Amino acid sequence: MKSGYTYIMTNKRRTVLYVGCTVDLVNRVSQHKRHRYKGSFTDRYNCEYCVYYESFPDYPSAIRRENQMKNMKRETKLALINAFNPEWRELVTEQGFHTTRQPTP
Repeated sequence: MKSGYTYIMTNKRRTVLYVGCTVDLVNRVSQHKRHRYKGSFTDRYNCEYCVYYESFPDYPSAIRRENQMKNMKRETKLALINAFNPEWRELVTEQGFHTTRQPTP
């Protein structure tokens, strides 16, 4: 079974949060950055920066976590990001991962 990722993207001004999940995080972040899906939420709000992610041994677990996170209040999502990435650095780009830390789901 394929592993999975749940992630949070934001825009340059850090005013928008988008929660998603995927089996290939580097490719998915690249798609967001290139605005691959015109008219999508991430395209409209310029969500191009991956500031948080969690990895899972299987994709269904990533989907469950995505659903949990989508139901979280914004403050809770901000707390997750601040605990894992207090400087809000870009953690994943088209070139790969920029951190070795993994949050505990």
